[in-house]
Amino acid sequence: MIEPFEFAFFRQGFVVATIAGGLCGLVGVFVVLRGMSYIGHGLSHAIFGGAVASYVMSVNFYVGAGLWGVVSALLIGGVARRRAIGADAAIGVITTASFAVGVALLSRAKGFTRNFEAALFGNVLGVRMGDVVVVALVALFAAAVVFLRYRALLFTTFDPEVAEVSGVRTGRLDALLALVLATTIVSTMQILGVTLIAAALVIPAVVARLLTNAYAPLLWLATGIGAVCGAAGMYLSWYLDVSSGATIVLVAAALFTVVFLLTGRRGRVRLAGTASH
Repeated sequence: MIEPFEFAFFRQGFVVATIAGGLCGLVGVFVVLRGMSYIGHGLSHAIFGGAVASYVMSVNFYVGAGLWGVVSALLIGGVARRRAIGADAAIGVITTASFAVGVALLSRAKGFTRNFEAALFGNVLGVRMGDVVVVALVALFAAAVVFLRYRALLFTTFDPEVAEVSGVRTGRLDALLALVLATTIVSTMQILGVTLIAAALVIPAVVARLLTNAYAPLLWLATGIGAVCGAAGMYLSWYLDVSSGATIVLVAAALFTVVFLLTGRRGRVRLAGTASH
């Protein structure tokens, strides 16, 4: 049972997978409640372009991809607020263009091939202590934002029009959430991969939503579920000899299936309420 923990690389991977899972669960609550699931999916692909650009220009990955992600998130938000262009169209244009830039640069930068696989599918066993520190700092940043802006986030999430009339600066709050989402995706990209981050963001929050309607318990549950899925997925991947990122998502998907069946009609009503919101 404890055999994997005899290896330093596994212990390090286990810690970072647990923290990353909890971080994605926490941020995922706002992704789900605000109907931003497609934004999370699209933004992860957009940041891939920044990751490749950072490599080509020999810029620190977190700095380059982070700036790219924040700019992409702000562009999506700005374009989506224009009524002539729907949010889905804005996301489609910006994220696919950004991903295409990454692919174009990739064709010129042959040395990125190995990093390319890690960026797409994750490589949690290849993370260094510096990566663990970055994920932990981003998790602290996200928790601080939720704690310090708790009431404003609650207000704007469930009634943004009234919140704006009441004096809440919704534009700034949306920009702050975009920053949190972008940094979350950048910090977990090498752990979960571009193709799996969206699932890690959405599934824990959806499972928590099946269990409760209350805002505060939802935050705690989603964070805990994400952390447990990260730890369990990492542990099982050792014995199954399957990609850790994929195992984490499959564990979360299995948990969703079980909870969905057990909660029955009540859980489906809660999900329907989220969708209608």
